[in-house]
Amino acid sequence: MAYSKVVENFLRYVKIDTQSSEETSDRVPSTEKQRDLAKLLYQELTALGAENVRYDEVHSYVYAVIPSNTDQAQVPAVGFIAHMDTAPAVSGAHVNPRVIENYDGNDIVLDQEANIVTYVSDFPVLKDCVGKRLIVTDGSTLLGGDDKAGVAEIMAMAEHLLTHPEIAHGKICIGFTPDEEVGNGVAYFDIEGFGADYAYTVDGGMLGDMSYECFHAAGAVLTVTGKSVHPGYAKNIMKNAIKLAYEFQAALPNECPENTEGYEGFYHVDNMRGNVEKAVAEYIIRDHDRAKFEQRKEVFLKTAKELNEKYGEGTFQVALTDSYSNMREMIEKKMYIVDNAALAMRRAGVEPVISAIRGGTDGARLSFDGLLCPNICTGSEAHHGRNEFACIEDMEKIVEILLNIVGITANS
Repeated sequence: MAYSKVVENFLRYVKIDTQSSEETSDRVPSTEKQRDLAKLLYQELTALGAENVRYDEVHSYVYAVIPSNTDQAQVPAVGFIAHMDTAPAVSGAHVNPRVIENYDGNDIVLDQEANIVTYVSDFPVLKDCVGKRLIVTDGSTLLGGDDKAGVAEIMAMAEHLLTHPEIAHGKICIGFTPDEEVGNGVAYFDIEGFGADYAYTVDGGMLGDMSYECFHAAGAVLTVTGKSVHPGYAKNIMKNAIKLAYEFQAALPNECPENTEGYEGFYHVDNMRGNVEKAVAEYIIRDHDRAKFEQRKEVFLKTAKELNEKYGEGTFQVALTDSYSNMREMIEKKMYIVDNAALAMRRAGVEPVISAIRGGTDGARLSFDGLLCPNICTGSEAHHGRNEFACIEDMEKIVEILLNIVGITANS
């Protein structure tokens, strides 16, 4: 079946290093190497015969259109979006993918010498992959399924439609974005030029996964100002900014990522640096419920206020910025978009599993900017780490699901 092209695509794309960078996230793309994949996709879409293929030379977005081949004017234009970058957490350079045939359900040794093993106990979803083919890493890098699996699936869908003109469809809009992993995936996305009435990000997990809600999110930078004196004569004088930052952390509710799941929100300190005179801690604050989200921000500010009363005004300073909102607030107004995706899965013999994303997605910001954009699966899992894997049969099935969405939209 032509869907097998998705594997060729994926193995080709993961070998291109597109890791984004937090350190240079003030520009888009944050790394020049992301342009390598963008230019390749531009060339491939052009060669396939897509129309209006565009490469944004400034910000490295790629856009394309497969024109409608039906005369039904009421058919909506549907879009499919995936991001090209991989997470900064683990290297994406020199990815060496390995295919496991007929997976037996046991732990997967990626690098015996370095003792890098993918344990089924850590990733129980592997039990659903028994008898299938898996793509894994050699343990030295991440794989890149987040989100090159989505890129590969969209490209396979596009090739199938362009080589099978007998398949009736409306206008199909394709978009590939940089820097999703550092929060800037759609900072310069051309919604109007993209041309879709609504879209789907293909950026989820295992087969059947589908989401139309995510966290409300904020970022907070805590700056603690201390006082340094000779430690031998510091009694009642020194204020150790490092210890005060620890005290702030201890004063927050013990609701952190490692203690929460499902719809539970959290406070997460993900970077801390400093010395006696000054310490800086960077936080992310998350909750699916807007009221609880606002309460979390209030708790954060109140903690700083109370500690300032204890140690002196200005000792604790907080810069708090909202990042994105729960896209459910927008998408639930037009739930037929989600219903179409669920129907597409069922027609492919897949039971949809609707869950809330415990993170962000390009679709969150797009939905609030006017392009409703729920998220669907890619067939990959264990993202952002060396244990990442993708299931070939599931990726092929997802191409079928994308084509089903196209067909359902054309007949809606």
